Amino acid sequence: MSETRERLLVICPGRGTYNAGEWGTLTRHAAGSDWLTRFDERRRQAGLPTLSALDGETPFRQNLHGRGEHASPLIYACAWADWLAIDRERYEVVAVTGNSMGWYIALAAAGALGPDETLQLIGTMGQWMQETLAGGQLLYPWVDEQWRPQWERRRELLALVEHIHGEEGAELHLSIELGGMLVFGGNEAGLARLSEALPPRERFPLRLYQHAAFHTPLQHAVRERARAAFAPAPFHAPEVPMIDGRGGIWTPWSTDPEALWDYTLGAQLVTPYDFTAAVRVGVREFAPQRIAVLGPGTTLGGAVAQALIQLGWQGLTDKAAFQARQAEDPLLLSLGIDAQRSLVVGRAEAR
Repeated sequence: MSETRERLLVICPGRGTYNAGEWGTLTRHAAGSDWLTRFDERRRQAGLPTLSALDGETPFRQNLHGRGEHASPLIYACAWADWLAIDRERYEVVAVTGNSMGWYIALAAAGALGPDETLQLIGTMGQWMQETLAGGQLLYPWVDEQWRPQWERRRELLALVEHIHGEEGAELHLSIELGGMLVFGGNEAGLARLSEALPPRERFPLRLYQHAAFHTPLQHAVRERARAAFAPAPFHAPEVPMIDGRGGIWTPWSTDPEALWDYTLGAQLVTPYDFTAAVRVGVREFAPQRIAVLGPGTTLGGAVAQALIQLGWQGLTDKAAFQARQAEDPLLLSLGIDAQRSLVVGRAEAR
């Protein structure tokens, strides 16, 4: 193995990354693989359509493919195919993190949870979230058009949420710190009041389709159900460091599997997920030379770039500087973009 491998931080995607444009991704990258055959059989035994059928036979329909019990496993399977395809002769994975549901995928990638156990966890959580659909999520940017931080705007948005919460039955919380965007979670009254109060900005405020109020107190019932259903036993210390939604690091030599279970099925479900902090810790503590974002889709790349600009990582100051650097020598490699994917995967993708 080469001794001059590049240091790579790997980021796993969350919900909302598998849409009509991504239909067929799993078939292209994993058809015929042993692990996908195994995943499909588990789905079949549970009375659910197989991932292969959803991705390759059933035409994309948002009201079907976007449901939690289908969307979450599809995203996981696409990301897992990408993870297996990383060229380990060229890259040394120094840490793994993810956004929201991407934390579960990171568990599998880092070896803290087996791939089949991760499928069960992701599929079950997706189904329960779909069944309850407790609240929803709304997305709004706080950076300017060049992705430069507007800290006063951010403070105003958080103050607005605090003001609305508790008024006339409104429940509203910060859900995810997503680079230059904030994701808010709340009940219908809270989201409606927030949407009315926010100034329109291009396509924002954006309500996220079939998303519950993840990472907020509205998920307490799901948390209790999950803690009762999933024993700590399948969790292990990771084989590579993981960075969670607080910016906390879980290392191979110091992780308590029970504490990892407690976080994953505890605070991670009902408190804000700080993806920006995860990226910040990833680049500061592990000094990667490049960052790879697993597919499907490419929607997470902008949030990662915005987080890097906030840090001034490698001299990045705004969107134009980031795009110029990407054109010259890309720091951020999205496996959902073919040209960038070719820089990450091995000659023969893993099966």
